[in-house]
Amino acid sequence: MKKLAIASALLSALAVTGTANAYQAEVGASASYVDPDNGDSGSAFGVNGTYYFNPVQTRNAPLAEAAFLDRASNVSAAINYADRGDVDSTRYGIGAEYFVPNSDFYLSGNVSRHDSERDTPFGTIDNDTTYYGAEVGYLPAPGLLIAAGLKGYDNDNDDGVDPTLRAKYVTTLSNGKDINLEAGAAFGDLDEYNLAADYFIDKTFSIGADYYNNDLTDTNEFGVNARKFINQQVSLEGRVGFGEEGNNDYNSFGVAAKYRF
Repeated sequence: MKKLAIASALLSALAVTGTANAYQAEVGASASYVDPDNGDSGSAFGVNGTYYFNPVQTRNAPLAEAAFLDRASNVSAAINYADRGDVDSTRYGIGAEYFVPNSDFYLSGNVSRHDSERDTPFGTIDNDTTYYGAEVGYLPAPGLLIAAGLKGYDNDNDDGVDPTLRAKYVTTLSNGKDINLEAGAAFGDLDEYNLAADYFIDKTFSIGADYYNNDLTDTNEFGVNARKFINQQVSLEGRVGFGEEGNNDYNSFGVAAKYRF
């Protein structure tokens, strides 16, 4: 009887340990600065939030990838304001990810709007664009997602829809360290692609690099980043980017903080 009581106590303790680090929402704030060789420099500020339908179990996963590895379905929202000299812009949007229960299928969708105002000697020019996207994906192995979909935009001057393809893989190396690898592309008029990789020094700290190229806007950028969880709830991150838009080189600097609960 005494052994049974001890076993029950141990199981209860393990259950509490397994859920103590769970979270169901994450909110964040960010700030960035862009410094081009030619033209006005600018700053941007944003806030974002994600709500998970079920508590996310961190288990022994890298904290930055806990939600993905736990296949946590969610809804999210974000808003960002930027001021770059004669151009002011606001971008806001919502998104959702759904990991189909009892299967390896994945669905996602998002819609956002970008409103900009440019001051000219002849008055203010407004340009409003709506962006949207949807994906269907499959997880053939733990930590691996392959997704295909459509990505489009619409404004007063033009519109278009192009197919997309992306992959994400989180795994543990032979040395016990974790890595995250990502690649994506949009074909057709957009003609863009991106690559990203993160190496986890430990479960709380990662360093990474990313690259983005878009032929439609004649933009490419390489960046390096780092993210550190101070504890299970709070993380800080930073990024430095080196890019080119047209024939104009620029540097970008960004910081962000996030809180889970």
